[in-house]
Amino acid sequence: MGRLLVSVRGANEALAAAEGGAHIADVEYPGSALGTPYPLNIKAVRQRLDENGFQQVTISTNIGEDQPVRSTACQAALGVATAGADFVKCGLAGLDPKGAAYLARSLVRTVQEWWPEKKVYPAVFPDEEYAISFDPLEDGPALVEGTGCDGLLIDTYNKSIGKGLLDYYTLEQLTKFVNDLHALEKEAWLAGSVSASQLPELWKTGVDVVCVRGAANS
Repeated sequence: MGRLLVSVRGANEALAAAEGGAHIADVEYPGSALGTPYPLNIKAVRQRLDENGFQQVTISTNIGEDQPVRSTACQAALGVATAGADFVKCGLAGLDPKGAAYLARSLVRTVQEWWPEKKVYPAVFPDEEYAISFDPLEDGPALVEGTGCDGLLIDTYNKSIGKGLLDYYTLEQLTKFVNDLHALEKEAWLAGSVSASQLPELWKTGVDVVCVRGAANS
């Protein structure tokens, strides 16, 4: 069964999301595509959920959309895992398949060395300026197969132009993407200004996780 991820800014929103049925609380600061949060905020979310009986709700977060330096990207991934994130999303905007694979392998190795039970999900983007160097649908399955990560997230980079995930891809294309990852025993995550009305059709693709923020208030 697919899981619903709801992006939250802090402990109060995380508790509301859990009470509303979210499976994953995604700690973010919504000022950019992924919205990198403060580590103590991740810890506060975990504590609030645990105090209110939501130990089963997992936490995801991210280390940003762009990773200009491999060493600091690895430090950031290890840091958010230590702060309490179960799932670490790592944006690979601007990288070609070779560069993305090199960085993803380093990120996976770093997190697994200290936190082998935690999972790493590269995030890639359909926006034209990024898809020209890394096509999420075409290059994504090879990335997850060759790097040891647990799946792949497709999200939109530019949230200010009024285009969401389904403006870039058809449901048929997304279904094939999901099936390609499942054939590799990896997870497919989908995000990008997903509306509440789009959720029923997205679930039909077989996606593992759909990520929302505004749709959670609908």
